[in-house]
Order: sequence, then structure tokens, then C-alpha cells
Amino acid sequence: GEAVRPIPFALVLMLAGALLAAARSHSLAGPVLGWRYYGAVEGRVVALDRSGSDAVRVTLDRVVLERVSPARTPLRVRVSLHGDSNGQGIDPQPGMRVMTTAHLSPPGGPTEPGGFDFQRHAWFAQLGAVGYTRVPMVGLEPPENDWSLATFRLRMAISAHVRAALPGDVGGFAAAVTTGDRSGISLAALEDLRASNTAHLLAISGLHMGLLSGFVLGLLRLLLAAVPGAVLNLPVRKIAAIGALIAATGYLALSGGNVATERAYVMAAVALVAVMLNRRAISLRAVAIAAIIVLVLRPEALLGPGFQMSFAATVALVAVFGFIRDGKIRTGPRWLQPVVGVLLSSGIAGLATAPIGAAHFNTLSHFSLLANLASVPLMGMLVVPAAVLAALLAPFGLDWIGLWLMGLGLRWILAVAEFVANLDGARSFVHGPGPWVLPLLALGALVVILWQGRGRLGGVAAMALAFVLWAGADRPAALIAEDGGIVGVMTAQGRALSKEKGAGFIAQNWLENDGDGGDQQAAAGRWAGDLASRTKLAKVGSGDDTVALVHLIGKTGLAGFTACAPGQIVVVSVTPEAPLADCDVYDPKRLRSTGAIALVQGRDGVRLRTARDVTGDRMWSGWAR
Repeated sequence: GEAVRPIPFALVLMLAGALLAAARSHSLAGPVLGWRYYGAVEGRVVALDRSGSDAVRVTLDRVVLERVSPARTPLRVRVSLHGDSNGQGIDPQPGMRVMTTAHLSPPGGPTEPGGFDFQRHAWFAQLGAVGYTRVPMVGLEPPENDWSLATFRLRMAISAHVRAALPGDVGGFAAAVTTGDRSGISLAALEDLRASNTAHLLAISGLHMGLLSGFVLGLLRLLLAAVPGAVLNLPVRKIAAIGALIAATGYLALSGGNVATERAYVMAAVALVAVMLNRRAISLRAVAIAAIIVLVLRPEALLGPGFQMSFAATVALVAVFGFIRDGKIRTGPRWLQPVVGVLLSSGIAGLATAPIGAAHFNTLSHFSLLANLASVPLMGMLVVPAAVLAALLAPFGLDWIGLWLMGLGLRWILAVAEFVANLDGARSFVHGPGPWVLPLLALGALVVILWQGRGRLGGVAAMALAFVLWAGADRPAALIAEDGGIVGVMTAQGRALSKEKGAGFIAQNWLENDGDGGDQQAAAGRWAGDLASRTKLAKVGSGDDTVALVHLIGKTGLAGFTACAPGQIVVVSVTPEAPLADCDVYDPKRLRSTGAIALVQGRDGVRLRTARDVTGDRMWSGWAR
């Protein structure tokens, strides 16, 4: 019947998507470093950004590694410049061939079974190794005049010019929204933006692309309307749409063409082409076409929070405002409708994206509506028009006028973010959901939006079930890092960590997934026993079904270990030279074949679940045999 007709089409699309994903995975295949490397690293600078620890990161292609054959050399490597590595060296420039001495290692797997898989992310970015250096980077050859890097050089030049005109975080913010370069904004400002849920204003995404396209579209229509006879003799609306599409294409090139910007550009392009073809520009059909185009180009984007949040917000806004339009529902007096529209837009987008953001980032911003209401309108009314004005005045050397106006708006946004982030109870932390929660939420929301009649109640039931599953999800009783460097055991006070420092990225991810807002040092203080000891012992499980977990840290901990007790699991951060008799040992060598491990309390006792069990053997996994 009519109700089941979409199902065969959905199955065909799912099969086509799987084939596209496989083709995309194979098309990006390249060597991945299979061991820890220390030595000379040489390559061409193709990307510059900052790490989570605020260090400059350089991505290199055309890589040469000492004593490594070209067949085993990664296509790209990413090196963080730590310590005084840039104090006496050169300032890396786009296209420059550079050399340094660096520590490299293969991209790490999930920090826990079912967690974020950096190996998969690195595969699609063609990163075969990541690492750091503490020595100066030297230039071997000047920047190449390669046309493929022309946009990158232009972006960096504009970013430097903007940051020179607007110093500090304001300039870093301005560079981020104009060129996609976030290296100029401090970690403190970034943390405030995240806490107030306004960090999305940094990314060149649907909001920025939509504001730019809409502003250029309206500006061109006004200018053409001012020309005598143009409205009567020319298709003004279509010409303005063509101009807006050209502006959006230029913005895409200037931004570096990352995944979020490409997605936003496709959505804007679909809407503008609809205007040219006299079709409704904003509709669920247009959103579906944009999503299909994005997934055909980058199937891996489906699992990213950017894709999910962007399309969740867009679908919700189109559906709700379409319902208001079709139902001829008045949203207040005409003079008040723009204000009501802004309130509705912020509220709807916030509600649609909040569960996805909480699932991926484990935080809820309680005053995000306040922060966005005070910031987003200013982005549309002042920041984006000022950026366009600066671009138009740049050939005459008067771009400082637009940048000054832009700075006013960005200062306000940063001040709002700081104010909201410092309010009591500005955000809370939530534990990570199970694997079925987000698919159920998405399915339920789509049924509510697309289905007709009482069938929509099934969508409501699916969404309710998703939240029940989320609330009832249990976190692992213990976690073991993929290299054996740190262990975390769940206690009544929260997860206790076996180390105060070291393995900070893994520790942070574990605590965030627990919904724990504490830091590693506080979590280490929950571990019973001597913090200075290199041998840590903990009981995992409850009742009679407990497992003794021993963590031996470094060679000191290994040397001080005498014998195993029955049923003990021994985690060693260094591979023993001789086997530990009668011990169930997880050392770095064994963990390379399993990945991170979770000990889960079940009805039949404590059982082990490995990252390999969850992710399976993928092209990017690189599990040891």
C-alpha cells in the first residue's frame, strides 16, 4: 500500500550508500605508520592549525622519513610544535618544504570500546601518522607556486592581515569566520564559547553561509531595483541568486573547504538554484537533496556531529516554520513577528541539536538560548555585512572600516560568552549514550515530521524509548587504555584513575563520557592506596563476581611485582622481557591486537569487551595479528 511504498526505496538508498562508503574508503587508502618513529621528518606544509593544548600543528604531504621506504611512508603526517620548537626555527608557510626531528606514531584507536575512533577520522583525512617535535623546524625550500595551494596561501595572508588589524581574541574570531583559521583565538575564549553554546559561531557553517548568501541576495536585489527599468526588463531575482551563489562559492574557497563549510555551501546552493528555477527555496525536499549530495561526496560525514547537528537544526526549522506557514498561524503583530521569528529559530534549533551535542560532547549548556539570542542576531545584522563591506573596500585600502565594525560585533559576542559561561550552573555534564540512542532519536523525529496521521505517535514512542535507554545506560566498571598506560575504575565517587598525569587525552575522554566534570588529578585522588606507588590494585565488580585489577606502571612497577593471585588481570604499561607466569597479562604488545578494553558488569559477572569487538576489522584499524 501507500504506507509501505517508501521502504523499498529506502533499502535501495541504504545499499547504494554502503557501496559509496566502501568506494570512498578504498579511494583514500594510503600507508599508515605501524610503529613508533623518532627521526628526521621532511615534507611540504599543506595545513596549519592548533591542537587542544594550544600548540601549532603542521600537516605535511610529500613526506620523507629517515630509513623508511616510500612504499611505507604515509601520504600525510601531522606534527605539533611543542616547547621551544618554534623559538629558533622558521614560521611555517603554506607550500614551504620543511624539516624537523619528530616523534611519530600511528593514529590512535578509540579511547574506549564504542568511543570516538580517531583512526577512522585520520584515514579519511589521509593522515598516516601523528606526533610532535620539541626542536626547531627549518625551511628547506621556499613556498611553491603550486596552484593547488594558492587558496591556502591567500587564506593565511588574509588571516594574518585581519589579526594585525584586530589583535587578540577579536582578531582570532574574525579570522575564523572569514578564512576558517582558528589558530588566533585563545583556549580561554574558546572554552567560554563552548560553555555558552556559541562555539558554532566560530565554524563557517550553515549560519554563516546562509547569512552571507541572504545578505548578498538582498543587496543585489536592492541595487538592481534602483536601476531604472531593470525590474521590468530583467529577471532581478534570478540574477541576484546567481550573484549570491558566486559569493557563496568564493566564501567556500576562502574558508579552506572543510567538511562543515562544504555541507553549508551545498545547502545554500540548492536553495539558490531553486530560486533560479522558480521553485520553493526552503523545503524538506531541498534539505533532502542537499543531504544526498553531501553524503555522495563524503559518506563518512554521516557519523560526525557537524553533519548531524546541522541537518537536525535545518530539518526542524523547515518543518516547524512550514507548519506555521501552511496552518496560517499568526506569531503576533506584524511589527513583532521578526523578534518572534528569532526567538522561535533559536529555540527550535537549540532543542533539535541539544541531544546530539550532549551525546557527542557530554555537556548541556543551560543558558544557551540566552547567549544565542544575544549573539546570533548581531552576527547577521553587523558581523557578516561588515565582512562583506571589508571585502568590497579592500582594493581601495579601506577595509579597516569594515573590520572595525566587525570587531564591535565580535567583542560583544565574546563578552556575552564570557558572561554566560561564568553564571552559576551554566552547564552540566551527562554520560554518553548507548549505540542505539541517536539512531532511535533520528528515526523518531523523522517519523513525526514526515508521517501523516496517527502514525506520528510511533515516532514519539521511538524518541521516548531513546531517552529511556540513554538514562539507563551503564558506564563500564573499568577501562584500560589501548597502550596500558592508564586504568580507570568506577567507584561510588566517580571514576578513579591510576595516574595523576600522563595519558591526559584518554583520561579526559573517559571522564567526559562518564558525565564527570572533574579533572584527571581529582579523579586520581579517588584511587584507594598510595598515589606514588607504581603498582595499583583495584577490585572491579560487585558481590561475589569481582575481579582484581592490577596496574603496573613502567619498569619500576613491573620490577616490584612478584606473583599473580588467582583471577587477577594484570595491566602493564611496558612489555615484560619474560612472561609473567600464570598471569592474565595485558601489555602493550597484546593490547595492539585488542585496542582499549572495558570491563562490564553483567548478570553473569564481569566480562571484557574490546575496541576490536565493537569496531571490527576495518581498513583503518591496523590491529596486530
